[in-house]
Amino acid sequence: MSAKKIAIMVDEMYHVLEVWYPYYRLKEAGFDVNLVAAEAQKEYHSKEGYPCTSNIAAGRASAADYDCMVVPGGFAPDFMRRSAEVIKFANDMVNAGKVIAAICHGGWLLCSTPAYKGKKATCFMAIIDDIKNAGAEYIDAECVVDGNLITSRMPDDLPAFCTAIIKALKK
Repeated sequence: MSAKKIAIMVDEMYHVLEVWYPYYRLKEAGFDVNLVAAEAQKEYHSKEGYPCTSNIAAGRASAADYDCMVVPGGFAPDFMRRSAEVIKFANDMVNAGKVIAAICHGGWLLCSTPAYKGKKATCFMAIIDDIKNAGAEYIDAECVVDGNLITSRMPDDLPAFCTAIIKALKK
């Protein structure tokens, strides 16, 4: 049986811990992890300037090929929402019922999908109104799991966030 495949979304100004902690933790757990962005093989930079190179363009990524989408925070989700292909991929993942995980400001991208409708979720305090307006019931907790939706508030929540992702994918 092949390893389950995870798409970690990236763009400019990503939060370095929220990309690299899940990336290595999920690889360590035996999953196949790709960095997905608006453009393939492009170097994107964290808020601190740390680079990462995307593996695949969202326009070429298929929800059928992935089991999970992880959306890190930083300012990257604001850039992600500017790409029609990224929004389409995110919607395809949500509509296919895949595991959807967002931390911190990552929830901004999910506001462009039906992911929050009727779900409980958490996020960084600055986007609480956004996720509520997208249909979520906000819960202030380090990690909220509601069906296939996994959300966390901030980098301090990364251990609980990654544990929940791994648990969901091992079902």
